[in-house]
Amino acid sequence: MTDLEKIAFKEKLRSQCIALIEERMQLAAEAMQQAQDAANAEEKSSAGDKYETGRAMNHIQKDLHARQLAENRKELEALLAIDCSQVRTTAGAGAIVIAGDVRFFIAAGLGAISFEGEKILAISPNAPLARLLNNKKVADTILFNQQEKQITEVF
Repeated sequence: MTDLEKIAFKEKLRSQCIALIEERMQLAAEAMQQAQDAANAEEKSSAGDKYETGRAMNHIQKDLHARQLAENRKELEALLAIDCSQVRTTAGAGAIVIAGDVRFFIAAGLGAISFEGEKILAISPNAPLARLLNNKKVADTILFNQQEKQITEVF
């Protein structure tokens, strides 16, 4: 892969990660609205406690989805700030690291994603694994899932 192809690969992968986060944000916003609608739809009954409990549960759900939305917003902001326009020689934010049969994209904590027929682990730059990889270069080794893996490529 040429340097231009590596940069294009990273930019395309970053775009897919942005789309995934935006999808999560949309789902959280919709779930928040559904919880609010359910709380508003609770009808007062002669059993007042049941009414209050139902409303409280719906508000708890709404708050949960609001926190998820806020976390996704922070993740998106952090991802948008990452520069993928350079080929890196050491691991860090915006890098793709290949170690054995595992591919890491240090950009956003999305977990395993499928991209162009490959499984890539998208990890947050603040994750313990990203800190372990930080500043590693080709030929360095890491311990991943109780297995020693040698880094074969960083870009």
